[in-house]
Amino acid sequence: MPDITLTTLVVLCLAAAAAGWIDAVVGGGGLLLLPALLLGLPHVPAAHVLGTNKAVAIVGTSGAAVTYARKAPVKVGTAVRIGLMALAGSMTGAFFAAGISSDVLRPVIMVVLLAVAAFVMLRPQFGKEAAGATDRKVTRARTVTAIVLVGGGIGFYDGLFGPGTGTFLVLALTAVLHLDLVTASATAKIVNVCTNGGALAMFAYQGSVMWQLAALMAVFNLAGGLLGARTALRKGSEFVRGVLLVVVFSLVARLAFDQWS
Repeated sequence: MPDITLTTLVVLCLAAAAAGWIDAVVGGGGLLLLPALLLGLPHVPAAHVLGTNKAVAIVGTSGAAVTYARKAPVKVGTAVRIGLMALAGSMTGAFFAAGISSDVLRPVIMVVLLAVAAFVMLRPQFGKEAAGATDRKVTRARTVTAIVLVGGGIGFYDGLFGPGTGTFLVLALTAVLHLDLVTASATAKIVNVCTNGGALAMFAYQGSVMWQLAALMAVFNLAGGLLGARTALRKGSEFVRGVLLVVVFSLVARLAFDQWS
């Protein structure tokens, strides 16, 4: 565990809780958690930050997935097949992530943050109502597309960078499989557990996980994930959209300052 101040540790734990909550409701908790780790641990190698991020995120995501599975109509078989492909993709992405420096990672994260923010702003109904008819027939070709492109492609991205994976999964699953947003979010959590697990296995093999810090932050991330899943099922995510936009723009500003100051 790196030598960090108590204030930084408290901030990281609070960020983990908030990330777990946001990720469970609309996806994209990594948009908060990974930049928080990069800002709080500026001298730690990027691979160790990424590995620790996965160790924290998998706990909260697993808790949210279990909560969703009990309440939402999830096709577990389809979710698992997409998840297995995503696991392979994330392990591949994590393998290549070992050579990425923080100086390269920060600009990429800023672009991803701005892209997600633009989508959320241009689609005000995102996360508030069903985006597709769940009774539409899903062809075998669409299922294969979901497994290969959604699972493999987004899985690779998750292992390589990570931020926004949950949101991208919800969007892709809604578009490809005609899922409503609640079902897509529930399915995305199962897939996301697989991507986090695959990436974490690779980072652990490479010795790039700060386990003590991850264990402490994971407790807060789990609490946030459980609360977020219940919030999504009970109230929807209109309020979260506003919070997410504020967080995204704040982090972009801070990352830009650190990158070019």
